[in-house]
Amino acid sequence: MKLGLASMKGITYGLICFITIIALLIVMFIAISYGAKSLTLETVWTAVFHYNPEVTTHQIIHELRLPRVLGAAIIGAGFAVAGALMQGITRNPLADSGILGINAGAAFMVALSFAFFPNLPYSSLILVSFLGAVLSAGFIFLLSASTPGGLTPLRLTIAGSVVAALLHSLSSGIAIYFNLSQDLAFWYAGGVAGVKWQNLKLLVPVILLTIAGAVMISRSVSLIALGEEVSTNLGVKTDRIRLVGIGLAIILAGVGVSAVGSIGFVGLVIPHIARKIVGVDYRFSIPLSALLGAMLLVLADLGARMVHPPKEFAISLMIALVGVPFFLYLARKERRSL
Repeated sequence: MKLGLASMKGITYGLICFITIIALLIVMFIAISYGAKSLTLETVWTAVFHYNPEVTTHQIIHELRLPRVLGAAIIGAGFAVAGALMQGITRNPLADSGILGINAGAAFMVALSFAFFPNLPYSSLILVSFLGAVLSAGFIFLLSASTPGGLTPLRLTIAGSVVAALLHSLSSGIAIYFNLSQDLAFWYAGGVAGVKWQNLKLLVPVILLTIAGAVMISRSVSLIALGEEVSTNLGVKTDRIRLVGIGLAIILAGVGVSAVGSIGFVGLVIPHIARKIVGVDYRFSIPLSALLGAMLLVLADLGARMVHPPKEFAISLMIALVGVPFFLYLARKERRSL
């Protein structure tokens, strides 16, 4: 009977993932089709699968739209998995790389790089962004753990918000002093328009390998989410898993911010939706979070282009329209449970 239930659950989960993948592919195809220049679906299909570099419409799709949409998908998946890891490891339903200040740390280091090393190559910029994410995460966890009562979800959220506000202020000061307002506007607003094939060659393997690492520790994350005592009694090395999980989340957040700017709320909203669909087992919710996160960022980019063409809205604004009310709802729900 148990084997039958497990088999049914596996079939249901497989069907959910299959439907989500199909929906993601359809959304990506629509996003590739839409732009300043109107193109038929037949032209888009031919350009994607039978690329001819001598055809102008094929060049538009292959060099501009395709890397943009692929970048949105892979980075959205990374942000969502980072949020899922942080929510499970910290047992904090409000955890997200943006809310906890990790994105702000990565963006702050990008601002410093623009000010003092303006010609830094993209690969080095990713490392610098990652360093900023590590430093801000370390400071946030140290700050929240040093208060009386130790590390709690509420203290972690407050510490992250304070550090994020500080780092955003410092980034703004650097932008004003070094006249970088135009250069950093992209990083504040967020966007995938600047993602090119050479960026994807670095982004795709790093993010996919990190997500694979997250899937490998997903069983342990599920046990940690049940509580410290339960996970310890079941043989989980909680300190090691927390360190690995936070490290993976920092990599995903740092790489994502370096590519598309400081985009928040993807890692907050998507893991909750995934857990509503497949339950609290992170072996199922982490892969589904990746798929749903990819879809959300592709849709946000598409929406940003459709609001007032040919001008584009900031992706962060489009996501905030969903993320802010969702965050307030979760915060109110969390306060009631205290």
